[in-house]
Amino acid sequence: MRCPFCQDAENKVIDSRESHEGSVIRRRRECLACKRRFTTYERVEELYPLIVKKDGRREAFDREKIVNGLKKACEKRPVSADQLEETVVAIERQLQGMGEKEVPSSVIGEEIMRRLRQLDEVAYVRFASVYRSFRDIAEFMDELKALREAEAREKCEAAPAAPAPVDKGG
Repeated sequence: MRCPFCQDAENKVIDSRESHEGSVIRRRRECLACKRRFTTYERVEELYPLIVKKDGRREAFDREKIVNGLKKACEKRPVSADQLEETVVAIERQLQGMGEKEVPSSVIGEEIMRRLRQLDEVAYVRFASVYRSFRDIAEFMDELKALREAEAREKCEAAPAAPAPVDKGG
């Protein structure tokens, strides 16, 4: 590591600390030549798969595309920036965990929709309307109907079972 002031390569680490939930190490250094101090950051190089678009093109993974899509879907909704960041980080981890060199963009789109549905239903519908490119109101209504049915199923599954009737031997 070269000193940013005098360009000398000799320096010593004075202090090391983890930051950003352990994903980055912050190192405070002192140049042995000019005695000035500077900070460096060390992070793991994250390898993401190539994203295969619908038309067959391949693109490098772009975190900002996911962030921007989520922000548009959640605009004027009660979804915090922290919730959006958690969603993006979870999607990134899932992509890295797959261990694939290439991933269809549809996998990412469906995962975004799955997570948005849990986060905010209006944001989910907004994202789905763009992502699925509904051709008419009937397709849009079908998606809303499926959303309502899934919501009803989840409520039924989450409801506590009714206690069994007690036989009083009569």
